Amino acid sequence: MDGSFLTGAALTVADLRPAVDRILAIQTEQGAIAWFENGPWDPWNHVESAMALTAAGELDAAASAFEYLKNTQREDGAWLGEYGNCLPMVERDFISREPAPAFLDSNFCAYPAVGLAHFFKATGDETRALRWWPMVERALDFVLSLQKQDGTTSWAAEAVGTDEDDALLAGNASILKSLECGLFLADMFGREKPNWRTAHDTLLNALQKTPERFDRRQTGARFAMDWYYPVLAGVFNEADSLERLNRSWNRFVIEGHGCRCVSNEPWVTVAETAELVLALLSANKRAHAEVLLKSTLNIRDETGVFWMGHQIDEDIYWPREQPSWTQAAVILAADAFEDGSATSKVLTQALLKPAAVSAGS
Repeated sequence: MDGSFLTGAALTVADLRPAVDRILAIQTEQGAIAWFENGPWDPWNHVESAMALTAAGELDAAASAFEYLKNTQREDGAWLGEYGNCLPMVERDFISREPAPAFLDSNFCAYPAVGLAHFFKATGDETRALRWWPMVERALDFVLSLQKQDGTTSWAAEAVGTDEDDALLAGNASILKSLECGLFLADMFGREKPNWRTAHDTLLNALQKTPERFDRRQTGARFAMDWYYPVLAGVFNEADSLERLNRSWNRFVIEGHGCRCVSNEPWVTVAETAELVLALLSANKRAHAEVLLKSTLNIRDETGVFWMGHQIDEDIYWPREQPSWTQAAVILAADAFEDGSATSKVLTQALLKPAAVSAGS
C-alpha cells in the first residue's frame, strides 16, 4: 500500500487534481457522468460528481452536467437510474460493462436539489439556477408522490404496492437533505412550497421518532450508510449524532484503514470513508474526520486517482475500478474540511432557517 500522508494541514481540494481529472475524463460531451467509461449512470452519482467539479472550480463542466439532467428528465420529473451494484464481477476484480437494471429511485431523483443548491452557493449564478429550478421542482414533486402519510418514502416507483416496497433509511435521510436544499432554493427564489415543508418535517419526525418504519425488510443494517447518513443529513442534534456514531464506530471503522462498506466484510471503501468524514464534521468531530480523510490517501494509484476500496485481509485494491463518485466523495469531504469555500458547509450544516426545521427542535 502507498502509506503516504500529507503533513500539516489536512487534504485540500487543490491536492486532488488527479481525482478531478478522472471525473472530467469520464464525462461525455453531452455532460453525462457515469460510474466509469461505458459504465452505469444514475442521477445521484452524476450529481455528486457535478458537485465535486463545482468545488474544484470546473464550473463549465458542472453546468454541462446539470444541462444533461435537464435534457434527459422524464415528463413525470424522474430519471431512470442504473444500479451498478447489481452488476456481476468479471475475472473477480472488475465490474461488468453490461447494462445494469434501472429503476425510478426516489433518492436518486431527489438529489439534483442538493446539487443545484451547491452550485448556486458556489457561484451566485441566479440565471443558471433559475434555468434548472423547474427541473428540481418536477423531480421533488415526483419524489413526494412516493411519500406515505407517515413521512416515509418508497425506495422506487416500481416497488410501490409490491412485496419489495420499503423505506430505506439512508435513502430517506438523503431525501431529507434534498428537501432541505429544495426549500432553500425556493426561499432564495421567492417560491412558496408549503407541501415541501410539510413533507420535510413529517419525514424528519419519522426519522427521529419512529425508526421502525424504515428498513422493514431488515436489509440495510449491515451497510455503513444506514449508520452515518442520518447524521450527515442532519436528522439528529449534536449529542444524539455523537451517540449514534460512537455506538457503531468499532463495527464499521477499521482503525488506520477507513470505513467498511458493510459490517461483515474486511473491505474499506473510499466513498464511505469520505462520507463518514462529512458526518463527523457535521457532528463537530474534526480530529476524527481528519484522520479518516488522510486515510483515503492510502487507496490511490501512482497518479493520485482513488481506487474504489481496499480489501484488508488480502491487502489488495478491490475492485480494480476508479469510479467518478469515488473521486467526488473525497473532493467534497476535502472541501468541507477546508471550510473556506462557499460550498464547504452545504453538506455538513442545515441550509434552512430554524423555523423550517421545527419538527427537529
